[in-house]
Amino acid sequence: MDSNKVRQTFLDFFKSKGHHIVPSAPMVVKGDPTLMFNNSGMAPFKDIFLGNSPIKYPRIADTQKCLRVSGKHNDLEEVGVDTYHHTMFEMLGNWSFGDYFKKDAISWAWELLTEVYKIDKDRLYVTVFEGSKEEGLAFDQEAYDTWKQFVNADRILNGNKKDNFWEMGDMGPCGPCSEIHYDGRSDVERSKITGASLVNNDDPQVIEIWNNVFMEFERKADGSLIKLPKQHVDTGMGFERLVRVLQGKQSNYDSDVFTPLIHKIEELSGLRYKPEEEDKHKKQLLINIAMRVIADHIRTISFSIADGQLPGNTGAGYVIRRILRRAIRYGYQTLNLKEPFMYRIVPTLAHQMGTAFPELHSQKILIEKVIKEEEISFYKTLDVGLKRIDQVCIDTTAANKQVIDGKIVFELYDTFGFPVDLTSLIARGYNLSIDEKEFDHYLNEQKNRSRAATTIDTDDWMYVEENRGLTESQEKETEFIGYSDLECEAVIIRYRKVKAKNKEHYHLVLNKTPFYSESGGQVGDTGVLANVNESVFITDTKKENGVIIHYCDKLPIKLNATFNAKVNTEKRLYTSNNHSATHLLHAALRNVLGTHVEQKGSLVNDEHLRFDFSHFSKISDEEINQIEKMVNTKIRENITCKTELMPIEDAKKTGAMALFGEKYGDVVRVVTIDKNYSVELCGGTHVSATGQIGYFKLTSEGAVAAGIRRIEAITSIKAEEFFDNQTKLIEEIKVLLKNPRDISKGLTSLIEENNTLQKSLQSLYKEKAAGIKKDLIAKIEKKGDVNFITHFIQFDSGEEIKNLLFELRNEVPNLFCVLAAEVNGKPSISVIINDTLVKEKGFNAGNIVRDLAKEINGGGGGQPFYAQAGGSKPEGLKSALDKAANLI
Repeated sequence: MDSNKVRQTFLDFFKSKGHHIVPSAPMVVKGDPTLMFNNSGMAPFKDIFLGNSPIKYPRIADTQKCLRVSGKHNDLEEVGVDTYHHTMFEMLGNWSFGDYFKKDAISWAWELLTEVYKIDKDRLYVTVFEGSKEEGLAFDQEAYDTWKQFVNADRILNGNKKDNFWEMGDMGPCGPCSEIHYDGRSDVERSKITGASLVNNDDPQVIEIWNNVFMEFERKADGSLIKLPKQHVDTGMGFERLVRVLQGKQSNYDSDVFTPLIHKIEELSGLRYKPEEEDKHKKQLLINIAMRVIADHIRTISFSIADGQLPGNTGAGYVIRRILRRAIRYGYQTLNLKEPFMYRIVPTLAHQMGTAFPELHSQKILIEKVIKEEEISFYKTLDVGLKRIDQVCIDTTAANKQVIDGKIVFELYDTFGFPVDLTSLIARGYNLSIDEKEFDHYLNEQKNRSRAATTIDTDDWMYVEENRGLTESQEKETEFIGYSDLECEAVIIRYRKVKAKNKEHYHLVLNKTPFYSESGGQVGDTGVLANVNESVFITDTKKENGVIIHYCDKLPIKLNATFNAKVNTEKRLYTSNNHSATHLLHAALRNVLGTHVEQKGSLVNDEHLRFDFSHFSKISDEEINQIEKMVNTKIRENITCKTELMPIEDAKKTGAMALFGEKYGDVVRVVTIDKNYSVELCGGTHVSATGQIGYFKLTSEGAVAAGIRRIEAITSIKAEEFFDNQTKLIEEIKVLLKNPRDISKGLTSLIEENNTLQKSLQSLYKEKAAGIKKDLIAKIEKKGDVNFITHFIQFDSGEEIKNLLFELRNEVPNLFCVLAAEVNGKPSISVIINDTLVKEKGFNAGNIVRDLAKEINGGGGGQPFYAQAGGSKPEGLKSALDKAANLI
């Protein structure tokens, strides 16, 4: 059974058991501050488990794209080294939300595995929760009794809290679980050692394939457990492991989930993947690991980009960049791939998985371009880093040291993104080692700083009992009326205290609200909760796991009072202007540049709008002019902005544009601004008619990543302010130019005059430099076989000083020159050394200038043969020259 058939068989089986089949949520998480990526099959359903969202389907089945590389679930360093850990993986799951429980979940799991997939029953073991005295939790008798109907008692193993009690995090739903393990060893090995002794003991052939979690409890902030009002089932079966079992392979990478990718890597590298020779040859083991790493990582990176997450320097983007660079590094070090190669694997992946995940086909060109640009960038970084580490090794050897300082290794890692193991490998080539302990110290310091900056302590939700008497759905979903009304009467249902960055604030959940919560690029509303007794300022509004949360710096004194919830109308008005303008811009871009343009991110607030989109070249001035004109034409037409709710299938039939990486419900909101111009799925707030926007002005356009451009623009009052400021600036320029009739001609004349003066000045500088050079040659001192010069000059051209020194270096053999200067009143020290002295005597201009710069309260650096430093203490130049003389 091939992998596509395995996946479909799972979904068909649970469909026959009354489950609603849902598509995978995007791998990149939005609207949940506790997660960057969906790291488990249950993550997209957190709001249901938390009781924050009503249950639409009591039974669901799906395959979910997951990513595990950070936080509690961090498998990155195992990926490729073993044969069953992955960064990106698929989790097949069936779910019961308050419907069936342990008996059905267990019996269906056994039926699917043994009767449908025909897995040998003799190779399966199951685990049940043994209980916990510390938690006051009993042995899971119900799970054990159910398994006894299918499995001999010696194959039902007790599991401890670590292995058989599943928790979503420090707080939230949790419960005992029952795992199913498969013993893939040969009959000979099985006859020697029972599989029961190898379950959960990291044996590569005795692996967990399915986990049935029984959500019975909720973990509170104080660590206590309370019983959930409804019991749920959350199961997860690792797709890659299941395929391996069904195809009789010893490794996930030997199944057809990975073999097409590995064959492509073999083609690119000219090397062969030979897992059977890993134990015989270390070189082959390294090749195999590298190919497994690359095959795994290309899936993670491609799916992340398809879901809207580009590589970057912070947050989720940094995680993706780090994974990509890890793959490139393995290709560079082990497979001798010295030029971009990862992007060339993308078509193979799209062909292989594009049927189940069509975004790989539709986003293929973008994925390839983003990866290629990232590769080019990292190869440049590697090149710079290689030169730097070579110099570090030379300097360390020259100082008669055997170990490179951990601080230097950390700087290479932090500044250049230079891999630590590559630094270590290069160091060994110089018979050096690295101070790993010191490196770890600096790395942990950085992690602790980062952790401290992002640590958020959140208390449990506290209910306002007097305001509770609502239906279940009312208590779970705040009624949002903000599309039509900007104020209403509301009561507080629940609240909690949050501490972040040593500052306390509060979260409020209301029964009804006009406040728009941050979503789809649009910022959250601000405003007030007020009554005759008090008012509380709402500083932000966000959505967390489906719940609208109002941020405030203090709690109302009387929590059970009725308040008037009122939005800051001016901020909302200008924000709506910018959001509608974003839709007009998107349509204009597609009209002018082509239908390949798709939104990749946006920010909409009351000040301006920012729009990221797929496009592979700079937008010309003519195209920008066309785009601006088209948007402003639509504004002047004063088109009515129409919004309506409809089933998502009906919305797709209208041609409404959906965004990749967004999770849509069964019913969606469609925003239409001229049905022949702009129709998009959008939950944001918009103008009633486009004339309200006033005017659209594009303020900047540029690249933010490979294949991604960014436009920033302003509308309405901000556009007016922009033109007012431009007019004032022109008037000021006219005054400075003595009111010429033609400003452009006046500026051109001024620039030409300045250029002429600059040329004359440069000519004078060159004459002066020639005289200084002559004086310096006359002052050469012989120190052994070194021609030594130290001298002070006053010269207002740093560039000519550099030219002068390089001329000296070419004319004077074995030159060692230290020049102190005042350049426009600021102290400067330059050191230039002949190549022979650098190579034979180990002189290093960079090290020397850093030492001399201390005398002028400054710093600097450069290359071994030339370096320069500046400072703030001109009177220290004399002592710097004395120090240089003593040094020689």
